[in-house]
Amino acid sequence: MLAIRAPRAFDGARAVEGGATVMIHAGKIVGVEPAGIDLPDGTILIDHPDATILPGLIDSHVHLCADSIDGALDRLETYDDAQLDEVIDAALQRQLAAGVTTVRDLGDRRYAVVDRRDAGGEEVRPTIVASGPPITSVRGHCWNMGGEAAGVQALRLAVRERVDRGVDVIKIMASGGLLTLGTDATATQFSDDELETIVVEAHAAGLPVTAHAHARAAVEQVVRAGVDGIEHCSCLTATGVDAPVELLDRIAAQQIAVCPTLGTDPEIGPSPRVLELLTRMCVSRDDLLADVARFHASGVLLVGGSDAGISTGKPHGILAEALVEAAGCMPAAAVLAGATSIAARTCGLDDTKGRLRPGYDADLVVVDGDPLADMTDIRRVRQVVLAGSVVGDPLGQT
Repeated sequence: MLAIRAPRAFDGARAVEGGATVMIHAGKIVGVEPAGIDLPDGTILIDHPDATILPGLIDSHVHLCADSIDGALDRLETYDDAQLDEVIDAALQRQLAAGVTTVRDLGDRRYAVVDRRDAGGEEVRPTIVASGPPITSVRGHCWNMGGEAAGVQALRLAVRERVDRGVDVIKIMASGGLLTLGTDATATQFSDDELETIVVEAHAAGLPVTAHAHARAAVEQVVRAGVDGIEHCSCLTATGVDAPVELLDRIAAQQIAVCPTLGTDPEIGPSPRVLELLTRMCVSRDDLLADVARFHASGVLLVGGSDAGISTGKPHGILAEALVEAAGCMPAAAVLAGATSIAARTCGLDDTKGRLRPGYDADLVVVDGDPLADMTDIRRVRQVVLAGSVVGDPLGQT
C-alpha cells in the first residue's frame, strides 16, 4: 500500500478541505482520507509538506508526431517510421514530466500514434487517446498527415477507415489553419452536408467528433452539424474575432466541449508564421483570451489543451502555461476541472481518470504551493504517480 499525503488537495472538482492522504494499491486509488489519518502497518508514506495533490493532468489537444520546433508539422513527411516513434516517445516523456498522465492526440501521420498506443511494451508513459490523421479537404489544413477526402461518400469511407483502425475520436478540419500554407483560417473546408455525414457516421459507430475550427463560419457550421467538441473555436473573420452571444449560447446548450488551445512559452511566444497571420487579421492574444472569458460566462464547457508539439513556443509539456492563461479568464477551480475531470469526460475516460476517488486509476500529480490560490504553482511539479507507481522512483511502487 502506498499513501501520498499533502496539506492541500483538489479532487477534480473542488478543493478537499484540510488536505488529503490518497491511498493506492494495485494501480488504483482505494481511499481519499484526511491528511492526519493513522496508516495501516506496512504502508509506504510519501509526505509532501506545503504541496497540493491533484489528479494527473490531461492535455486534451496534443500532436505527439510533432517535435516541438517551429515547422514541426511541415517535417512530418521527412521522418521514417523509427524516427517518428522516437519523436512520439520523447513527446510522451516530456508530457509526463510536466504532470500530464493522459493525452488526447488530435492529429498524427497515418495512424502512427494509434499504432504506438497499441504497441504495448514496458515503458512508462501517459495514457493515449488518439484520432489518427484528421479528416481534411484536398490540400486542406494538415493534409500531409494523410487524411484528405472530398465528397460525401469519400468522407463516409474516411470515418469507417478510422473506426476500423480503432481510433478513439474522429477529428475533422472544418476550417483552414495557421500553419498549413495555402489554407485560410477564416474560411470553411467542407459543406454542411459533408460535415453532417461525418458526424452521423461517427456517432453511428459510437465515436465522438471534434472539429478544428478557427473561422467563425466553420464554428457555426460544426454547431449545426452536431459535433461533440470544437478545437480552437477562435471565431475568426477577415477583420478580427467575432463570437456572437447567440453562437456561444448554442454551443453551451448543445454541451459542446471547447478546447481553446491556450498555452505558449512566455519567453518564446507564438511561431513567426502564426504571429504574422494574427497581426494581419488584427487579432491579439488579448482578443482570444477575452473570448475564453465570454465562453465561460456563457456556460460553455471548457477543457484544457495546448496544441503541444507544433512549434518552439508550444512544446510538449506546455499545458501548465495554458492553465495559467485560462486562470486570467475564469475561476481557478474551473481551470483545474477542465484539465482533470471535465477533460476525462471529453476523452471518454470519466469512470477511470480525472478524479481523486476510490476505484479510479492512481494517476496523480503533486505540485509545490497551491494552484487554487496561484495558478503559476501548477508549473512546480514535485512528483508524478502513474498507475500507482511513482515515476522515476523504483521504491514508490504498489
